[in-house]
Amino acid sequence: MPKRTPHRLLAEERRREILAVLGQNGRITVDEVMKRFGVSAVTARGDLDTLSESGALVRSHGGGLRPLTAAPEHPLKVRESIHHEEKVRIAEAALQLIRPLQTIILCTGSTSAELAGQIRRKSPENLTVITYALNIASALAEAPNIALVMVGGMLRQVSSAFVGPHAEQMMDSLHADHCFLSTVGLDIEVGLTTLDIMEAQLNRRMIRAARQVTVLADSSKFGLRSLSLIADFRSVHRVITDSNAPQDQIEKLRSRDIEVLVT
Repeated sequence: MPKRTPHRLLAEERRREILAVLGQNGRITVDEVMKRFGVSAVTARGDLDTLSESGALVRSHGGGLRPLTAAPEHPLKVRESIHHEEKVRIAEAALQLIRPLQTIILCTGSTSAELAGQIRRKSPENLTVITYALNIASALAEAPNIALVMVGGMLRQVSSAFVGPHAEQMMDSLHADHCFLSTVGLDIEVGLTTLDIMEAQLNRRMIRAARQVTVLADSSKFGLRSLSLIADFRSVHRVITDSNAPQDQIEKLRSRDIEVLVT
């Protein structure tokens, strides 16, 4: 039997747990890491240094701090009113891609919420929806012909999203036909970005779980770079946007064999 590398796996899992504590409390100390995981001071500092190098935390004397977001994160109720007509059209176009008997993943976000509303009103038959977003689950909880899979974890109230190691582990065990991904920023050179590190980590697992990935992004998202990278465009099959999206960036996406639907 080939030899396994449990120490590496253990370190990765421990660092995810550190990020979960950081997301909840805003800070974590070396002593907390030592006591929580039963590791030495050298190992605890090494974990914090590694996370700091990746941008997941800001190193401080005796511990680490949650990074400041690059821009203010508005509550979902506020975001739903911004570019609302464009989001409705994007959601209508996304609905046309969904077929009966499929399994889809919906992320959090105002455009995803609009798509959930479209699904509730015009659901394809026997659809399975996986989501980590509380508002999406609430919208679809009583919808007919839908099997709802709720991914649980630590709730980020501002985005109505369950995140953290438990959510990531559950997403790793799931498979879907289609992932519909909203994003805070869409930059041709960098990729897809969002404001929260743990949401970005969960979004990456959503992408890996799906056979197709469609990005839902109104034109205001183009050219923006937010705090945390979700993925580059190699894993994206399609982008749905509105007619105000910059034409040169649409053409660049199409030159990379990414389908772009303009609503």
